[in-house]
Amino acid sequence: MKSGGLPEARLHLCCLTGQQPFLPHQQRVALTPKHQHTPSGLIFTQIPRGYLLFSLGTAVIGSLQFGYNTGVINAPEQKLRSFFNDTWMERYGEPISPGICTIVWSFAVSVFSVGGMVGSFSVGVMADRFGRRRSMFLVNVLAVIGGLLMGFSTMCSSYEMVIAGRLVIGLFCGLFTGLTPMYVGEVSPTPLRGAFGTLHQLGVVVGILIAQIFGLEALLGSDKLWPLLLALTVAPAVLQCILLPFCPESPRFLLINLKQEEQACKALVRLRGTEDVSKDLQEMKEESAKMAQEKKVTIAELFRSALYRQPLLVAIMLQLSQQLSGINAVFYYSTGIFASAGVQQPIYATIGAGIVNTIFTVVSLFLVEKAGRRTLHLLGLGGMAVAALLMTISLLLTHIPAMSYVAILAVMLFVAMFEMGPGPIPWFIVAELFSQGPRPAAMAVAGCCNWTANFLVGMTFPKLAVRGRGYCAGLGLLLKACWLNLVLLKSLCRSLDSFLISSLPVDPEILLILSFGCVLFFSHSGL
Repeated sequence: MKSGGLPEARLHLCCLTGQQPFLPHQQRVALTPKHQHTPSGLIFTQIPRGYLLFSLGTAVIGSLQFGYNTGVINAPEQKLRSFFNDTWMERYGEPISPGICTIVWSFAVSVFSVGGMVGSFSVGVMADRFGRRRSMFLVNVLAVIGGLLMGFSTMCSSYEMVIAGRLVIGLFCGLFTGLTPMYVGEVSPTPLRGAFGTLHQLGVVVGILIAQIFGLEALLGSDKLWPLLLALTVAPAVLQCILLPFCPESPRFLLINLKQEEQACKALVRLRGTEDVSKDLQEMKEESAKMAQEKKVTIAELFRSALYRQPLLVAIMLQLSQQLSGINAVFYYSTGIFASAGVQQPIYATIGAGIVNTIFTVVSLFLVEKAGRRTLHLLGLGGMAVAALLMTISLLLTHIPAMSYVAILAVMLFVAMFEMGPGPIPWFIVAELFSQGPRPAAMAVAGCCNWTANFLVGMTFPKLAVRGRGYCAGLGLLLKACWLNLVLLKSLCRSLDSFLISSLPVDPEILLILSFGCVLFFSHSGL
């Protein structure tokens, strides 16, 4: 078997020794027919670079699933409420009360997050036991089960099947919110790790947009087809299962966890598009040597060890800043928000917000390595605070016709600023903060915090929307609290093995207390 004209045995020897293979000039040219220089000087040949993108794209299908199942519940809200009422009538001979219907609806929305909590907490165990690629393959079984439960709910006259399906799909998405960023971070070249890290969020927003478009009445959002809309999540799961066998396992997992240096070298050569992968191998070997000197890190040890406490605090606060910003209230209930503000065609305004969401995620992909994580995150939170203020004004002054346009502008600005930093950064930053040993446990803790906050937002927003005042004001307080916490992010180095927090102006414990003080104020601010 040949690799660009170089015998495999010699290629493997060069990989192990870290030497540049000697080739005649003609063969060197053949190996790099056309190349591109990244800002860091990395060289990718055309075909292997496509293989890297293929592997990343396959992994990000799981992110698309997360986005689709986050947004799909929005458009058919009234159809689902009618289904709940019809099922209740068949069983009890009377219509369901508005209060109970709202509770059932809220639970159907937010039980997705309960599954996500459990799934995200199981990421570390699965990733270490089965590997990154095999775990993604196995988890797709949950998507098939959840999709079928929701798809056959009307045939069985059971709204419980919708709730159970959402729970299983949440478990599936919770696992993928850890597995995808972990895999993407471990196969990406170091200088492009931040840019490729935003692909997870790009997959999420594309999934949300697809759900919004398919949720149109003319497509799958009708009274008869909404079960198919919910069951459509089966299709990407099957597609990913077909593509995953053609993707490599994470080289870091192969070398550090399984000690399979030859397989790791082969995977790196295919992913990097160059025979000289000595730098990547050396970085992983150094990390492996450090891991050999310390025992396996558990979740409990993450909290007990002073070495991990500060980066873990940063990871948790970033996840909370993402979810407690209220963004999922917009994704779950944007159609209702627009309708309350007097927008005539709220579903199309929701799709417009999804398009803006996608565009600004792509923008952040190009900015994250240039502007830096901390700058983009702070810029995004500040912009969201302004948008929240505009949203408050538009909802309070609905008697003025022009306020409907202000509401649309506010939501568009809100999602645009979210995707500038608070959206993509928390997902991949955890993989950068921790080395291979504590990374799975850290991903589990951060993901569980994210999903817990997601659940709270999903459950409380309908009640908060009815009672009205103070929601956006409390939202602004939360944004400021997260802003304070981000002073922890003083320096994030690009190497996975290097993390430094310096010059902390305030003890992190004090900042944590301040944050949750603001949360409590938000909870009791006249809502």
